[in-house]
Amino acid sequence: QVQLMQSGGGSVQAGGSLRLPCAASGLSFRQYSTGWFRQAPGKEREFVGGISWNGGSKRYVDSVRGRFTISRDNAKNTVNLELNSLKPEDTAVYYCAATKVVFSSWHEQSQYNYWGQGTQVTVSS
Repeated sequence: QVQLMQSGGGSVQAGGSLRLPCAASGLSFRQYSTGWFRQAPGKEREFVGGISWNGGSKRYVDSVRGRFTISRDNAKNTVNLELNSLKPEDTAVYYCAATKVVFSSWHEQSQYNYWGQGTQVTVSS
């Protein structure tokens, strides 16, 4: 059974940092690119960023570029999202997901095969 298990998250003040691990079981993570999405209260889920299967390519949306960093450790079957300089507007449930599509399609949620359960990030001002 394939599972993407998310951990981390929590509540921080603006300017703080968090780390969100996403650990895969039942599949070889190294065969998949990984995307991160978030859903804020009352809003649709949106793409945050992605990383290729070998970590050689990364992509971020403008609102998080320079503050968020995606990394992966294929030996541990884990992908991490580091959130720095957090703002109240970053408050959302964050999801990791696995896909085999190319870089240009990472923002398309329908292209993802597997999803994590989501983890809450709350940033207070």
